[in-house]
Amino acid sequence: MTKTINLTLKVWRQKNGNVKGRMETYEARGISTDMSFLEMIDVVNEGLILKGEDPIAFDHDCREGICGMCGAVVNGRPHGPEKGTTLCQLHMRHFDDGDEVVVEPWRSRAFKVIKDLVVDRSAFDSIIQAGGYISVNTGGAQDANAIPVPQNVAEKAMDAAECIGCGACVAACPNASAMLFVSAKVSQLALLPQGRPEAAGRVKAMVSKMDDMGFGHCGNERECEAECPKNISIVNIARMNREFIKASLK
Repeated sequence: MTKTINLTLKVWRQKNGNVKGRMETYEARGISTDMSFLEMIDVVNEGLILKGEDPIAFDHDCREGICGMCGAVVNGRPHGPEKGTTLCQLHMRHFDDGDEVVVEPWRSRAFKVIKDLVVDRSAFDSIIQAGGYISVNTGGAQDANAIPVPQNVAEKAMDAAECIGCGACVAACPNASAMLFVSAKVSQLALLPQGRPEAAGRVKAMVSKMDDMGFGHCGNERECEAECPKNISIVNIARMNREFIKASLK
């Protein structure tokens, strides 16, 4: 038999980025513990719509922990209490009957609130456009083994490439730094031979754009690493700093 719980939600509501927001209280009744967090909000929204009220706006797409679209701060933690889990993969079995759950958007000067829990993360797109790519023709799939890559290096590059760009690192950081995101995108290319020819220009351009977009500086607090749903390591930040210093000395 499926277990159900009742929750009290305190949700940030904000019509748009030009008006002040506020916390609103909602009751979530008869929530199945088999539901995901976003499915729970869906149920709450159905009730709001039936009452003629504006539903809670939130970002989502795949709901499989892959795309990086979802994201909100749940009880003070980006993506909620479970380590290595996106908001869409957080299930209600991790909450108890009668819990009060506070839900807020990412908080960062670089992430402007669009509505309620939805923020504009196009600053990340601008950073990628500044240099997060390889501009040479890399060939087709049949050329994948043309340049040998040591297994340990390939694994480090793939670990960095797991970053889905959700922005949890920014939301978790006291300085709203994007260093974990940028370092992951720098590392996944800098580690591979295909990414080395443009490595110096890439890291300088991406770090410069990160600063231009209004993100804060890294204070080695490690909240970003703790809250990242893909467990991206801050080792990547050290690698990016080395890449940046080498590029600046050239």
